Amino acid sequence: MEPRLDVKKVSPAAFAPMAAFGKYLRECGLDDRLQELVKIRASQINGCAFCLAMHVRDAKKLGESDDRLHLLSAWREAPIYSARERAALAWTEAVTLVADGHVPDEVYDEVRRQFSEKELVDLTFAIVAINAWNRINVAFRTPPQLSAAKAV
Repeated sequence: MEPRLDVKKVSPAAFAPMAAFGKYLRECGLDDRLQELVKIRASQINGCAFCLAMHVRDAKKLGESDDRLHLLSAWREAPIYSARERAALAWTEAVTLVADGHVPDEVYDEVRRQFSEKELVDLTFAIVAINAWNRINVAFRTPPQLSAAKAV
């Protein structure tokens, strides 16, 4: 699959606020590893290979384990995620799949038990940001940056 265009090159003025949004999220105080889990889970749902490759690499740099990364799509069945992470992942799925039934009250209630109001706003903005990046990269077929993996 060939990339359609380079967003940053074609419209740097549109790219700049997205980059600034990412800078805010990196500095907002929300745990970096949690943000990476959220980014990976949303990217799995949206099928964004570019973002998956990037955020798995970033999560590993932060010390995330292979087991936790491999089991992320089955987080409900895997006992290796904390209550806070589970609440964030449920929130991520509900916000990412908002057209499938909006955001259920029980998901909101659980995430509110685990996160302060500011943390929840920042978490929600992190989910919004990765969903935007997923849509941009899927739409324009941005290829994932891979080390040496090739199709066999």
